[in-house]
Amino acid sequence: MSNTRKSGIPIWVNIMQAILILIMLAQVYMYFFNHQMMADTGVTVAGDPMLNLVYEMGARTFVMVIASIFVMITQDPRQFLVVLLMNIVREGQEMIIDPLFPVLNAPVSPAADFWIHVVIVAVEILAFIAVYRIAKGNSSGA
Repeated sequence: MSNTRKSGIPIWVNIMQAILILIMLAQVYMYFFNHQMMADTGVTVAGDPMLNLVYEMGARTFVMVIASIFVMITQDPRQFLVVLLMNIVREGQEMIIDPLFPVLNAPVSPAADFWIHVVIVAVEILAFIAVYRIAKGNSSGA
């Protein structure tokens, strides 16, 4: 696949990151504005302590969105590595958490959810390796 002109980051890595940004933005919207959707998953969103947790989760996810958008704009391979590492760790944890504690309206079974996350994490690891090689090549050529 071809690379972007400026940085050498493969287009498929940028597309993957853009999709992850859209997923995280949907989560941020749910945390801040669509508590009914959260209630449909089985999460009780009532009272200040629970709202505190929900809004903190939304804020932390929004920070990941901002960092992801920043690296998409700068196309700096070393910065991209940080965001890709965050994605791998987040999805890696979800790979275990989601099947163990499924939500009420989960679209797939816990086993299918696990394997979907395995595929996602594998693609993210491949992206990390590709960008790492680019970053390593840029630093050795400088």
